[in-house]
Amino acid sequence: MAPGDAPIDWHDLAASSHYRTAVAVHEAMRHGDLAMADAGIQELIDALSRSEKRALRSHLIRLMSHVIKWQTQPDRRSRSWVATIANARAEIAEIRDETPSLDRDVLESIWEGCFRLARNEAEAEMDRDAEVSALSWEDVFEQDYLLG
Repeated sequence: MAPGDAPIDWHDLAASSHYRTAVAVHEAMRHGDLAMADAGIQELIDALSRSEKRALRSHLIRLMSHVIKWQTQPDRRSRSWVATIANARAEIAEIRDETPSLDRDVLESIWEGCFRLARNEAEAEMDRDAEVSALSWEDVFEQDYLLG
């Protein structure tokens, strides 16, 4: 931080812009303020982790919603549903590969909340109650969903 600069609220900055946070960390390092740079890096890491967890939740909800629809409406199954299930699984796998801390334990910790949201989403799209009261790991990640 240059002399006379206002202190940086790393939490707010990292929450609003990862790029601007990285630039501010770089500036702190350029000015030799390693404590400030370290604080910025910590907040950036935390913000990126939160962002990845939100993405993981979003893909899990989408995946669960389509599995619920698949189980509830066998007559409506389509290539689009097959593709959506495969894509959501791939996105989740990629997030987990890039962020190893988002492991199975994390998925299991958000499972019930994601299931409730997915069931609500599926019921709204189907305009009927889902015939599914729970989904297993196998249902979501291991079961083959193919037409025919």
